[in-house]
Amino acid sequence: MNTARLEGILADRDAWRPTHCSIAKAMDIIGTRSAVLILREAYCGTTRFDDFARRVGITEAVAASRLRELTAEGLFERRPYKEPGQRTRYEYVLTDKGRDLHPAVLALMQWGDKYLQGKRGAPIGMSDAASGEPVRVEVRSPDREVPLSELRLTANFTAEDVRRQRGEASR
Repeated sequence: MNTARLEGILADRDAWRPTHCSIAKAMDIIGTRSAVLILREAYCGTTRFDDFARRVGITEAVAASRLRELTAEGLFERRPYKEPGQRTRYEYVLTDKGRDLHPAVLALMQWGDKYLQGKRGAPIGMSDAASGEPVRVEVRSPDREVPLSELRLTANFTAEDVRRQRGEASR
């Protein structure tokens, strides 16, 4: 299949079935309010079970379920700790996979600040600790912010993938 034909298939969005959509897969992992708020708390330094439940305002059962799911998916690592005279307990520490979600959670916060807070404004500011300058999440190329109207999506699959999605036999 030549490149022009493949581009024609992509131009017809109905021809591409997003069975492996990265957004859908991410939402399968973090698609609950409690999961995202647990991540918010982890980005603020929370590591202990009781603190997650209290700060997010969820029951211990929900906290246990979400932390178990997020740990199984590799966003958190459980590490043992023991306070004097107490039994061994576990804290939940972000992994690289969990830390890499930080910009997405900040983007949700930034959107909520702009569209949902009204005249009150953002309840929490974001700034560079070194310079004190405000920061924001944006879609960028190396040289500039790229608006949605100028963003180009390209398929990352082969002609064989297209045939398989259409249910055609391999040729």
